[in-house]
Amino acid sequence: MTRYSGIWPVAPTPFHDDGTLDLEGMKRVLDCLIDQGADGICILANFSEQFLLSDEERTILTRLSLEHVAGRVPVIVTISHYATQIAVQRARLARELGAHSVMMMPPYHGATLKGTPEQTFEQFAAVGEVGIPIMVQDAPMSGVDLSVPLLVKMAREIEEVRLFKIECPRAANKIRALIEAGGDAIEGPFDGEEAITLLADLDAGATGSMTSGMIVDQIKPVLTHFHAGRHAEATAAYGRVAMAINHENRQCGWQSCKAAMVAGGVIGSDACRHPIAPLHPAIKTRLLDLLKPLDPLVLRWGK
Repeated sequence: MTRYSGIWPVAPTPFHDDGTLDLEGMKRVLDCLIDQGADGICILANFSEQFLLSDEERTILTRLSLEHVAGRVPVIVTISHYATQIAVQRARLARELGAHSVMMMPPYHGATLKGTPEQTFEQFAAVGEVGIPIMVQDAPMSGVDLSVPLLVKMAREIEEVRLFKIECPRAANKIRALIEAGGDAIEGPFDGEEAITLLADLDAGATGSMTSGMIVDQIKPVLTHFHAGRHAEATAAYGRVAMAINHENRQCGWQSCKAAMVAGGVIGSDACRHPIAPLHPAIKTRLLDLLKPLDPLVLRWGK
């Protein structure tokens, strides 16, 4: 098996009810993810509400997370920014503080400022010079088309581009095409989107999954069984969690993990910063009703 495998969840960023950072809660989030069996952790991603954080807060959270995890599992730090200079600065900080790797989307800012293929390659190449492995995040949020030939070119010509998080529509098709075209240069093809397409993506050759932090311990057996060749068991394990994943992906987004962690005593508030609206009570109730029969650690961890 590749060294880049398993389940690497995104850590949510907890806030107090007044919108200030809950730093002690952040430590508890990281401990809970590790106790759930995470093979790695990603911080400051979209599911961490990175778009609602100040630069100063990002630095505080990067330092706190890496110091608190203290090498127990590898940590990926998200560094996406439209400005290449800022992405490079963020990569340098992550490397200096001991991050395993960094994750970044192509350069974009809103609907009309999108990096060309050449600009995207140049930005990733500049970050690659920092000397830390890079995960390319291929997500619809950027609105940038990352073609398979471009991804393969980056993998072959930028030494540190090693991992790929593919969460575009019909991700399995792209993962399969990427592996076929890139061969050994594609060291860590991952899927995302809360693992809503996990079985198809594993069939296509995905070695890992970057899910939310909600039910890591319940999703991990899918990957463990699959990579051990126990495909029937993997299918059964996935069927057990599929309804909860669907509800998370289609109704809740990153707020599902926070709601579950509040219910389990991991953090004290599921608050998000304005303009994000709170989950509708009925949506939250349905989420917890779907989770309880699974008996995930997240609902017991802080009790």
